Amino acid sequence: MSEKVELNPVMSTYGRFPITLVKGKGSYVWDEEGKKYLDYSSGIATCNLGHVPDVVEKAVQEQLGHLWHCSNLYHIPSQDKLAQLLVANSCGDQVFFCNSGAEANEAALKIAKKYAKDQFLKEIPQIVTFKNSFHGRTMATLSATGQEKIHQGFTPLTPGFSFLPFNDWDALEQLTSMNPDAVLIELVQGEGGVLPADKEWLKQLAKVCYDQQILLMVDEIQTGMGRTGTLFAYEQYEIEPDVISLAKGLGSGIPIGAIIAKEHVAKAFSPGTHGSTFGGNPIATTAGVATVTELTTTNVLNEANEMAHDIWTGLEKIAAKSNTIKQLRGMGLLIGLELDKPAIDYVNKAREDYQLLVIVAGPNVLRILPPLTTTREEVDQFLAIMKQLFI
Repeated sequence: MSEKVELNPVMSTYGRFPITLVKGKGSYVWDEEGKKYLDYSSGIATCNLGHVPDVVEKAVQEQLGHLWHCSNLYHIPSQDKLAQLLVANSCGDQVFFCNSGAEANEAALKIAKKYAKDQFLKEIPQIVTFKNSFHGRTMATLSATGQEKIHQGFTPLTPGFSFLPFNDWDALEQLTSMNPDAVLIELVQGEGGVLPADKEWLKQLAKVCYDQQILLMVDEIQTGMGRTGTLFAYEQYEIEPDVISLAKGLGSGIPIGAIIAKEHVAKAFSPGTHGSTFGGNPIATTAGVATVTELTTTNVLNEANEMAHDIWTGLEKIAAKSNTIKQLRGMGLLIGLELDKPAIDYVNKAREDYQLLVIVAGPNVLRILPPLTTTREEVDQFLAIMKQLFI
């Protein structure tokens, strides 16, 4: 046997920043040297209640003493309870649980295809997504993603997907003539640059879908769980999707994904058509129950919207005086700053000089994702740093 070359045992699938985080609480994280950072990335919109929120920590610790895992061949109380909470607070009727955002979108794509085959006897169902979108990195979800850079190295792609321009009125005429079986859309394109859907355009898209019996599926992986100011972003657009995909903020950092579907669509999944070993396990769904309960029964969202207002007001003032910021866009606490320079330079400077963690959303967009529980003092701290960076 030849001598092994010493390598990092973890595959190089991520471009990592040169810090190692070992602790988190609320809006802050600490590295292995004890340095404290204001985390306005929230684990990429995952720790919506902040790091290690007390209410979720308590629930998970209690569950750890009872049952970690059992097969989905048996009923799981916390899974049933979380499904009830999601149905009660959405326009959907039934829930399927999985482990991640990519898996949630996989489930959405599968249920759309199964529905089309069952209802319309389609041999090869067609699904429309949008240019600049991001739906995941499994073969089906990267095929559904409207970015060529995500496709590179993984052809041939999964067939059955077409891409239309986002926020484009002519695209709605194309959609009408294409008459696909389903549409999958992000209400704010996160990885694509923090681009919100135009409200009137989206309402018209929904009308086309309803009129032509096209399933309307919204990817709320990043926008869901209060990130945009309401529990789900679709509520602000005055539409009712047939399928909603969720992950990220649903478990406060404990891995979980889900789709919520209306009854007529959910019936396409019968025993044996889809499944998951770990999906909806007792630990993950206990975290989900605590998270959704906190978001729906306390003042978290109202307070988050107040902080969002202060952040947007502060950033607008900074942008007005900055030669670097071209546009401020987003919804709620999903915020993008389009710059005339590479955003990664400002990400690095914020981390190295000011102990602030923010991330990018494409080459020239700085993405800001505060926890919904951020305080006024933290907002003031953040805006003071942004002034230093951009004025």
